[in-house]
Amino acid sequence: MPVFRGCAAHDHDCGEHDCSSAWSLYKHIDVQHVRCLNEAVEGSCRKVFKPWHRRLEPAGAGGSGEQLDSEEDDPELLLHVPFDGAVKLTGITVVGGPDGTAPSKLKVFINRDDLDFSTVADLPAVQEWELLENADGTVEYPTHAAKFSGVHSVDLYFPANHGADRTTITFIGLRGEFSERRRQAVEAVYEAKPMPQDHKVREEERRGWNLGM
Repeated sequence: MPVFRGCAAHDHDCGEHDCSSAWSLYKHIDVQHVRCLNEAVEGSCRKVFKPWHRRLEPAGAGGSGEQLDSEEDDPELLLHVPFDGAVKLTGITVVGGPDGTAPSKLKVFINRDDLDFSTVADLPAVQEWELLENADGTVEYPTHAAKFSGVHSVDLYFPANHGADRTTITFIGLRGEFSERRRQAVEAVYEAKPMPQDHKVREEERRGWNLGM
C-alpha cells in the first residue's frame, strides 16, 4: 500500500509547515457519539481527535489521559467515528505510543453502525494498511478516494501492535473534504412547503366566504 511522508496534497513536509487545514475533518466529527471497543478508559477514544498542531503533545498535556489505551494483554481496538455530514476521506495518519505499543495494522470500514470484533474478523475492509510506528506524525496513508466519498461514518479497526501487551494511540488525523449536512437541506425544503393543516384552514376559510360568513 502507498505510504507518504508529509502531506501528499502539498509540496512540503508537514513536519516543518502548518498542515492544519489539510487535516481539519476532526472539526466535523460527532465527538459525543465516537465510541471504542476494548478501550481501557471509557471515552478516552474521543480525545485522540484534535488539531494537527497538537498531534505530538505528551499524553495528558491538555488534560488527564489524552490517549487511547487498549485493555492489558489485548491489543485490539475498534473505533466508530461518525461525522455530522458527508465527507470525502483522502488520508489517515496515526500516532501511537512508544515501546511497541503503536498499532501495526489498520482496517477501515465505512457507513456501518453494527460492527464488533466478531464481524470485522470476517468482513472485507474498504481498505487496509500495515502501519509504521510514525512517532513524528508525518506518515500519511492515502485512501482510494473513489471508495471514500459520501462517508457518514468510519470504523477504524486496529487488530495488532508492534509487540507490546497493549495498544496506545495518541492522535488520529483524518484528511479530506466536508459537505454540508443533508438534513439541513431537507428541513429547508420541508419548511418551505405548506403544511397539511395550512391547506385545511385555507379551505375552511374559502367555504366560509362562499356562504357569506
